[in-house]
Amino acid sequence: MTDIKQILAEAIEKGASDVHINVGLPPVFRRNTELMDMEFPAVSNEGAREMVLSMVGPEKFKKFEEFRDLDFSTTLDDGHRFRTNAHFQCDTIAIAFRVIPNKIPNIEDLHLPPIVKEMTELSKGLVLVTGHTGSGKSTTLASMIGSINRKYRKHVITLEDPIEYSLSNEMSMIEQREIGNDCPRFDLGLRHALRQDPDIIMVGEMRDLETTSSTITAAETGHLVFSTLHTINASQTIERIIDIYPAGQQNQIRTMLANTIQAVVSQTLFRRVDEPGMVPCAEILLCTSAVRNCIRENRIYEIPNIIETSRRLGMQTMDNSIAEMYSKGFLDRGEAITRSGNPGKMSKMLNPEREFEVVQSSKKR
Repeated sequence: MTDIKQILAEAIEKGASDVHINVGLPPVFRRNTELMDMEFPAVSNEGAREMVLSMVGPEKFKKFEEFRDLDFSTTLDDGHRFRTNAHFQCDTIAIAFRVIPNKIPNIEDLHLPPIVKEMTELSKGLVLVTGHTGSGKSTTLASMIGSINRKYRKHVITLEDPIEYSLSNEMSMIEQREIGNDCPRFDLGLRHALRQDPDIIMVGEMRDLETTSSTITAAETGHLVFSTLHTINASQTIERIIDIYPAGQQNQIRTMLANTIQAVVSQTLFRRVDEPGMVPCAEILLCTSAVRNCIRENRIYEIPNIIETSRRLGMQTMDNSIAEMYSKGFLDRGEAITRSGNPGKMSKMLNPEREFEVVQSSKKR
């Protein structure tokens, strides 16, 4: 039977972002969005079972068999870490690994707009980083916390499921609590965090009513709170939060949200054409008085127009971001057009000659 550590070590060596174990197939890794087979034999169900058991132990394995899904983190002897999900499909075990880089990137190196770093200077309120799975939300949040950690004496508490980036204490004092190990649930961890003298709280994901309510309450009490949602733009983010609540509470939550939310960063990753790797494009919403009024009065549909007309304040639409990343030579023209919100308009915005220059530059490298 192939040792899971061998598979993961080779994936790291090949620059993978993800690794997948499925019974009857050889291990597969993803690099720069492409899935590739690894040179290992096909995995049996017993082999997959032993892999999970070796990583979580008998007690958690029983929980896995009962609930059929288990999130956890695993670490190689050399310190490389992985966010891991074991699950059942067709009554066989499958495992998905996400590689967690050992080093937290500086926020400047992510090529996000400068306004994102300015969000780390806020003293209170709610900042949300959103996007689909694999859009770089965790990396952005870790980089923001890292920026605070290098500059300020703050008490930071994170609640994560599981812990991804390991944050060391520099200027700040950081406590990382893993759901399931250090506390049972997000909402309970948040409730107790308010009694632990935090300056900043980071919530891994606002995934249900209890967690969402506790997160907004923490922001209301004068803390700076960072969290994530699986939404693709700022308007959908606001709507998703409000829709989590029962109809009778939605007017109240609109007011609470309007008073607490500071910014939304909705991002997605694009494959770079200038060098191997990925780069984020992001929609940025800053909660001005006009945005807060839209939230209170249930005029969420007006928010995209406010973003479009407020670039001088640091806001930007996703298409603005895509066009800017293309102009810097990071993106393929075809992908920039097809993944934009308005492909016809984007096609006219982008200069076809720029793509030729980028391709020629890449070939020379």
